[in-house]
Amino acid sequence: MTIVATFSVEYTQFLDPQGKPTQPLPNFATNCEELVELYRRMVLTRVFDAKAVVLQRTGKMGTYPSSLGQEAVAVGLGNAMRKEDVLCPAYRETGAQFQRGIKMSEILAYWGGDERGSCFQANQDDFPLCVPIGTQSLHAAGIATAFKIRQQPRVAVMVCGDGATSQGDFYESVNLAGAWNLPIVFVVNNNQWAISVPRSAQTHCQTLAQKAFAGGFAGEQVDGNDVIAMRYVVERALEKARTGGGPTLIEAITYRLHDHTTADDANRYRDKAELNKAWELEPIARLRHYLTAQGHWSEGEEAKWQAACSQQVEQAVQEYLAIPAPSLTDMFDYLYAKLPHDLIEQREQVIAEAKLGGDNHHG
Repeated sequence: MTIVATFSVEYTQFLDPQGKPTQPLPNFATNCEELVELYRRMVLTRVFDAKAVVLQRTGKMGTYPSSLGQEAVAVGLGNAMRKEDVLCPAYRETGAQFQRGIKMSEILAYWGGDERGSCFQANQDDFPLCVPIGTQSLHAAGIATAFKIRQQPRVAVMVCGDGATSQGDFYESVNLAGAWNLPIVFVVNNNQWAISVPRSAQTHCQTLAQKAFAGGFAGEQVDGNDVIAMRYVVERALEKARTGGGPTLIEAITYRLHDHTTADDANRYRDKAELNKAWELEPIARLRHYLTAQGHWSEGEEAKWQAACSQQVEQAVQEYLAIPAPSLTDMFDYLYAKLPHDLIEQREQVIAEAKLGGDNHHG
């Protein structure tokens, strides 16, 4: 017997759960201001997230998917990207979107059922939130193909959950990315749960990173609760893709500390002891421990920043609540270039019923 190929998966971590370095930090992390900025962005993301859940619970917004415990994944990758790159997110990447100019009120509008929240004022290139599982990988592959044809030094970044790696869309995109050597970075947010299905039941693969090998390119793991490690590995993969080195798959190991969405109850399928253990690994406390030990953060600064975040989020909430309701006919007017006959009749019926009912609809 002859071995014709072997593969290995590297794992990167710079801070352990107690916030202590496990190896020399990368150059950017020696700048305390950059680390404080990463910390601030994670805290802001968590404050926004908590408020969004409250809005849903009080009937002011629709179903919402929390990113609690996964802030380092989005903040790290968002911080590594350049403005000219394109983000194809799933639906827990708010920490990256904020850094790319997406307004909080736009994200709230989307989850409030207003599709106008997908039309980002400050960033027309990034794709909107993607609720269908795995389809954004196809979008990213197409974008990366365009970048390559145009010979543009830009990279498509696709983010999905662990469950999406079981979808055919994901495998097709990985195959195409490898075959055409596309400038794309796949980031898998492995939060251990595909709704109620645990990682162990999704696939028999030892890692999700190794799924890149079938596409003929590198796959690696990173501690997704270590924002320094996230920023480092994504930045490295982006530079590789930007300079013709092709795709990379990054599996970020983290944990979903909240329910899958506000329509879910994880207590039905998740062990409480497992959840408590996961809280010990969460990313914000980890970086705070390090910054405090280095003298770059204090309780006073924490209190001030928490207050500033709350104020910023509250302002965004007021902007969201003040958005004028969409017209009832928008669902017809923006669906087809030329409306089919049966939908013309439905549109007229909606207008007639709205007049009879006083049109009390609010989007």
